[in-house]
Amino acid sequence: MATQRNEHATTERVLITGASSGIGLHLAHRFAAHGHPVCLVAPDATELDAVAADIRKAHGVEVMPVAADLEKKEAFAELDTVTRLAGWSIDILANNAGHGFKGQYAEVPLSTHLSVLRLNVEAALRATSCFLPRMVKNRRGRVLNTASIAGFEPGPGMAVYHASKAFILSWSEALATELEGSGVTVTALCPGPTDTDFFPKGDLQQSFAFQKANLMDPEDVAHAGYDAVMAGERVVVPGAANKALVFSRRFMSEHLQSRMNEKMYEDVDGAHRQRGARESAPKG
Repeated sequence: MATQRNEHATTERVLITGASSGIGLHLAHRFAAHGHPVCLVAPDATELDAVAADIRKAHGVEVMPVAADLEKKEAFAELDTVTRLAGWSIDILANNAGHGFKGQYAEVPLSTHLSVLRLNVEAALRATSCFLPRMVKNRRGRVLNTASIAGFEPGPGMAVYHASKAFILSWSEALATELEGSGVTVTALCPGPTDTDFFPKGDLQQSFAFQKANLMDPEDVAHAGYDAVMAGERVVVPGAANKALVFSRRFMSEHLQSRMNEKMYEDVDGAHRQRGARESAPKG
């Protein structure tokens, strides 16, 4: 059941991970445009400071940039300390940071697979464990987890990435049920392929997913995510085509779904390349 917006909505402080580019950057602007003070978290301090300056200038809200590598567990104690010293009570947590890797599972080093899990899954768990108990104690708060339509289906060629998003989706829905009546809501944002630097950074520009898919505008994804978390929705899939795709999977075998996704990660010229694909905002 969707919760009603309240008089505190535009003063609720927001912490956004992966906030220096992609969907995370647009989420930061969307929250700030509605008057929310924003804490921006990303690994590159220089990029983060530039984003913070842009948001202050565009929206006139309080902005706190925190440079942190969320693959390191020590980063979360730092986030806790920095926000506490600043007198910030985090009212909305947007777990958005993540990355992926193109390649056959057996040919990719284990360290790379574990890196994906640390950022896509463990970082979200640690951040939520840091801030959720206080939300529950205060009987109000919101969590927005960036999942993906990849979480609805297996993805040969990006197997661990898809699995990580399936975890985030399932976990978000379970938390939403656990927290019913607590004043705290959890929302899973499940975009499809989105026009961010995910593809060029991963050398995926020749893939079917980039060349043939109808890429969404990250600003539109951020709008959908903002509206959904403020309304207390459990799952939001932005875009009619993505909604139709998720629905159609109900009528396909898992084998067919796997084969379809395998093709999406192949290059249009038939070549199979293995590259690292990092993103500031996960997408399908």
